[in-house]
Amino acid sequence: MKTQTVNGVDLAFVDQGLGRPVVLVHGFPLDHTMWNAQIDALSANYRVIVPDLRGFGQSGITHGTVTMQQFADDLAGLLDAVEVEEPVVLCGLSMGGYVALQFWQRHGSRLAGLILCDTRAVTDSPDVATARLETARRVLRKGPAPLVVGMMPKLFAPSTAEDRPELVDSLRRVMLNAAPKGIAAAARGMARRPDMVASLAEIDCPTLVFVGEHDAISTPDEMRAIARAIPRARFVEIAGSGHMSPMESPAEVNAAILEFLARV
Repeated sequence: MKTQTVNGVDLAFVDQGLGRPVVLVHGFPLDHTMWNAQIDALSANYRVIVPDLRGFGQSGITHGTVTMQQFADDLAGLLDAVEVEEPVVLCGLSMGGYVALQFWQRHGSRLAGLILCDTRAVTDSPDVATARLETARRVLRKGPAPLVVGMMPKLFAPSTAEDRPELVDSLRRVMLNAAPKGIAAAARGMARRPDMVASLAEIDCPTLVFVGEHDAISTPDEMRAIARAIPRARFVEIAGSGHMSPMESPAEVNAAILEFLARV
């Protein structure tokens, strides 16, 4: 991995391949490795840039709160640092989707296309926001383990959890190795994220929206509604997958992304 100092923090990232830049943004509390199958498939024809967001993976940690807007500004700063001037296609999963929407709002002129996968546009309800703040406190006291125990059953389709324990275990290890201060800062940031539902109709770049058939966090119905609200969006449901569809069904996800990229 490479490292660049951006907005006062060292960001680690993969930068592989040549061609139109494609940026992949991981979910919470993960790192760039969730995109390994996409990096290999896309970098044959595209320049694939995959960061560890601040607080995660090999990137530096910011204490307190890191907002989705800050993550988006970090991405813009990283693109500047690696001298990407042409518009990019930005893809984000779950929390990465929250970041992608903020990137569109704050740096929309830098987008050639947008990919939203297994994510949400609605803000947290008061109860969910409160739970995120409690998550931040608990992780700082007890480490990531309690969070991981609560999240794991929601991340994969039942068939994935049963038939591919090695895949589930690989993601569990990433989550358990995440820095508590980084997790807490992002959890507080997610609790403060703005509602983007009313803004979806303003997204004017080509957009791909995809979701796992069995996603229990951002359901197919919810993501289908996001796609309907975006004027130039295409919706794809990934059969047999849950919330982590890029890991569970890489061939299908790669095919959907590559078809989209060929049209952008």
